[in-house]
Amino acid sequence: MQADRSEELRALLERRILILDGAMGTMIQRHGLTEADYRGERFAAHPHDLKGDNDLLLLTQPALIRGIHADYLAAGADIIETNTFNATVVSQADYHLEEVVYELNVAGARIAREVCDEFTAQNPEKPRFVAGVLGPTSRTASISPDVNDPGYRNVSFDELVANYGVAVRGLATGGADIILIETVFDTLNAKAALFAVEAFFDEIGQRLPIMISGTITDASGRTLSGQTAEAFWNSLAHAKPLSFGLNCALGARELRQYVDELSRRCDCFVSAHPNAGLPNAFGGYDETPAMLAAAIREWGEAGIINIAGGCCGTSPDHIRAIAEALADLPPRRPPRVQPQLRLSGLEPLNVGSESLFVNVGERTNVTGSKAFARLILNGDFEQAVAVARNQVDAGAQIIDVNMDEAMLDAKASMIRFLNLIASEPDIARVPVMIDSSKWEVLEAGLKCLQGKGIVNSISLKEGEEKFLAQARLIRRYGAATVVMAFDEQGQADTFARKTQICRRAYELLVGIGFAAEDIVFDPNIFAVATGIPEHDNYAVDFIEATRWIRSHLPGAQISGGVSNVSFSFRGNDPVREAIHTVFLYHAIRAGMSMGIVNAAQLGVYEEIPAELRRRVEDVVLNRSPEAGEALVDFAQTVKGTAKTSVEDLAWREKPVAERLSHALVKGITEYIVTDTEEARAEAAAAGLPPLTVIEGPLMAGMNAVGDLFGAGKMFLPQVVKSARVMKQAVAHLLPWIEEEKRRTGASQAKGRIVIATVKGDVHDIGKNIVSVVLGCNGYEVIDLGVMVPCEKILAAARESRANIIGLSGLITPSLEEMSQVAAEMQRQGFDQPLLIGGATTSRAHTAIKIAPNYQQPVVYVPDASRAVGVVSRLLSDEQGEAYRAEIVAEHERVRSQHAKKLGTTLVPLADARANAYRPEPTEGAVAWLPVAPRCPGRHVIDDIDLATLAGYFDWGPFFQAWDLAGPFPRILDDEIVGESARSVYRDGQAMLQELIAGRWLRARAVFGLYPANAVGDDIEVYADETRSAPVLVWRNLRQQHERPDGKPHGCLADFVAPRGTPDWVGAFAVTAGIGIETKLAEFEAAHDDYRAIMLKALADRFAEAAAEWLHAEVRRHYWGYAPDEALSTEALIKERYQGIRPAPGYPACPDHTVKGPLFDLLEATAQVGMTLTENFAMQPASSVSGFYLAHPQARYFAISKIGRDQLEDWAKRSGISLAEASRWLAPVL
Repeated sequence: MQADRSEELRALLERRILILDGAMGTMIQRHGLTEADYRGERFAAHPHDLKGDNDLLLLTQPALIRGIHADYLAAGADIIETNTFNATVVSQADYHLEEVVYELNVAGARIAREVCDEFTAQNPEKPRFVAGVLGPTSRTASISPDVNDPGYRNVSFDELVANYGVAVRGLATGGADIILIETVFDTLNAKAALFAVEAFFDEIGQRLPIMISGTITDASGRTLSGQTAEAFWNSLAHAKPLSFGLNCALGARELRQYVDELSRRCDCFVSAHPNAGLPNAFGGYDETPAMLAAAIREWGEAGIINIAGGCCGTSPDHIRAIAEALADLPPRRPPRVQPQLRLSGLEPLNVGSESLFVNVGERTNVTGSKAFARLILNGDFEQAVAVARNQVDAGAQIIDVNMDEAMLDAKASMIRFLNLIASEPDIARVPVMIDSSKWEVLEAGLKCLQGKGIVNSISLKEGEEKFLAQARLIRRYGAATVVMAFDEQGQADTFARKTQICRRAYELLVGIGFAAEDIVFDPNIFAVATGIPEHDNYAVDFIEATRWIRSHLPGAQISGGVSNVSFSFRGNDPVREAIHTVFLYHAIRAGMSMGIVNAAQLGVYEEIPAELRRRVEDVVLNRSPEAGEALVDFAQTVKGTAKTSVEDLAWREKPVAERLSHALVKGITEYIVTDTEEARAEAAAAGLPPLTVIEGPLMAGMNAVGDLFGAGKMFLPQVVKSARVMKQAVAHLLPWIEEEKRRTGASQAKGRIVIATVKGDVHDIGKNIVSVVLGCNGYEVIDLGVMVPCEKILAAARESRANIIGLSGLITPSLEEMSQVAAEMQRQGFDQPLLIGGATTSRAHTAIKIAPNYQQPVVYVPDASRAVGVVSRLLSDEQGEAYRAEIVAEHERVRSQHAKKLGTTLVPLADARANAYRPEPTEGAVAWLPVAPRCPGRHVIDDIDLATLAGYFDWGPFFQAWDLAGPFPRILDDEIVGESARSVYRDGQAMLQELIAGRWLRARAVFGLYPANAVGDDIEVYADETRSAPVLVWRNLRQQHERPDGKPHGCLADFVAPRGTPDWVGAFAVTAGIGIETKLAEFEAAHDDYRAIMLKALADRFAEAAAEWLHAEVRRHYWGYAPDEALSTEALIKERYQGIRPAPGYPACPDHTVKGPLFDLLEATAQVGMTLTENFAMQPASSVSGFYLAHPQARYFAISKIGRDQLEDWAKRSGISLAEASRWLAPVL
């Protein structure tokens, strides 16, 4: 077996794009082999046909296979794939050759090994590698071959594992360097292959690098088994592959958008080996080497590829052309991807710190739903599947499946049900939570999931050994897991026990390499108001444990069975609903990520009757010992009363506009047609068209829904219900609207618009309103829904011949996705105008970031009221041309204003470097020699005294947070703002005292002092005094704008000694935001925005104060280069000390990406709970990080603008593409 060459491969992949070989089958076909050629002497008497069994040629025609390998190596291939695509028992069974499978794999690897070694010996500077191929087999574990029985499978997971186990053993024995699982069309098959590979690695005590390559089968953008590219990645990322990519089925042009998507999602290297175009009418391939190479070169220029080769229809000529086309291009640099819980069904579900609460549907659980249990017990699986469908339709983003019933064969029922729902795309699109108390049932369920699901659950109940064994298997199956707060002593029922067990479980799991983001803690939700005093604090304990987990166990998520909390009120649905709603309101603010919840028993927090809400909160928050008994008494007054009938007495008496709004917010359909008709009749009586009802009360109601949803006071299932109410109202109005169109002669559609919420975003309230308004104004709207990938949007626009395309999104990452769509529209030659809308979009962002990617009109639409005007002008024969010119002019104006803020004259980078800052001793002084730190290495300060930090406050920015301008303390006496400043200062001082006394916040810090030297404009940081290899390279920028005579062009590296002179730097990360959520939630509940803003402003001051205090401690004690420093707070604020602490993202260091390696060096997440988003924003928000430089002449300066020469230089030094470098340095370009 070969040694692990992972590091050698990684080093090569970081330097250049590696070349994979091309098609084996295509080359074999050129030889025109006969049946006799396939049989050879050994199999001459075999009783079955063998022609077409290309793998058998390894034994009967080895020289032919060797020759094909050699041709590809001579063409420039770095990696050769073994001829073992069908060398599995299940595939060779078609030829009745199961007994030679192991031999085939050994021979396939050995032949490729010998040829690769010959070529490596000829040119050691170009080492060659053997990729041992595991093909997909001829069967699928996720799809039934019998259309009449969707639950049937003709191969099991275990059978596939056994197949792949034989194959991987043979490939390793024969000398493969890499295991390549390729042409994956069913992800469950690939999971089985990975399971077998990992088991083999464990057995032999050695690993080989893994490559994974899937197949997008057609323009739908999905694998044969239905997964999108991102869902495919989420499902298999647990294998931590060397590379991940796509091959087969499509040509380079068709495959490009999916390769681009993976390049942005995958934190490993990306590979692709497309076909030579699409097959022609005769099954051949017409794309020439030059054509294919030109398409793949564009991939390289876009920085989206690390390994490129060819699949069907390609030859050594194609590979030679690809190698030549990519020879001068740098490889893609894998992005730093924000750690998230990344789940998948057919589609991805990513849960991170910015995600909204995830609803786990609970009705497909035999222990929680008598109706579902009855269906399963009666064998009525068809209706049971309908329950799952209803859960997803109602807004469940994950479905919990439990078959633990005494009268059931739980394992068989779990398998049958999971196989059935896998055949239903509208259900299978969401991930599955496999729920059981029996390990054999959980494991059986895992063997049915092609996506990444969640196990519910494991615990320390039976000790650490069994806990870790199960966790290792869960990871190998590619799932996340719920961990119950349950140990050898029993279930945790107090805050102390919950946090103790969760910490212990977390440390055990992370210690074996289980990803923190794949851990979902369930700290146990127990019933409150039971009459037992020991139970009174159960809800508070859960909420506080949730908050503690968020602060102390980075990456982990929190879930729970919500209905447990209201168990004492069984039979009283209104009270149970209120308890669930109040509990979730507070738990989500504490950090609860998801919950198993019945969507039908969720209300709107602000819609709970005031007295009921107060009494429920008394119980949930344990405000008094009598709260439970008081709620029990009060519950008798609402027990058995239907929620809507209670409200009927009040809301049905209100004006029709208010009734419509109420119905939308509450999701009530019973009266919507009656009320809509009443509103229409009122409008008609006033001479107004039926559209008035939509634009008036209905839109007002949907706006209220949007506000509540955005504020976290409404949940996704309720939004779905609101949308249904809206649709029913519109459906009633449509005949009247059509009649109005006929009456006015506006029956023909004015234009066709394709509209969608972009991929990664589920928000569509605004989009839906725009669709309705446009439709009601005579336009045909094709609404593609939410989470729509780029390729689907463009395909729909092309097929429908749309006049306009509209993109919507609410979350910040949607902005990048919109830019991607615009760029792809340009690349594919679209000419339709593009509309941009959503809460995070803006006129400036559209003009500066999106419009430059597309040469046709790109229009920002701020709200639904503007949509009709924009669309009508764009499509108008009279106004269209002038309006398009107006848009272009507007974008130029916005960009010009932006440029004027940034414009400057630049000098060449070489000239700037020649004019570098060279610290020299002042007159009469000796040259400063760097001082070695007294306490080198990393240090953690877990709880900095807040009262101490208050003495380091710089109050100036505090007033800026309130839009009060002026220096402190003079601002307090300012003629204009003095009175306001004094008032806010007085309130700030008062809260400061409360904050310190009540310990509302915690301040924590991690810092380190390390050997370092400057290398050009870079600063290399070393682990120890050997200075042998850097653990962090800080790639700095240099001032490039024109400077007055005698003024240098500064770079932070100028203040660190070059190699040959020992020097040191510091690194730090501090936060003062630990615990802030508790008080913010309290202020929000009291609708006290003023105190919430005040607290955030003070937390920011504490973070800066902590950074200032820590820097002083480092100067005086830990580093000790200024041991006698004694400066006042005013002097500290004026930076009269020696040294500086530049922070990434600030003027002297505008590059945010260095925060990634900085956090890694300090282990900031593990040590102090600080994390980074994928765009390098720090969390908690009140945080500061940066570096320490000690040189006495070190000073701050600003990098205002840099030229293209420095951009290219920085990109090359950083090992990234020019496009990626431009993205990160956009503010200074």
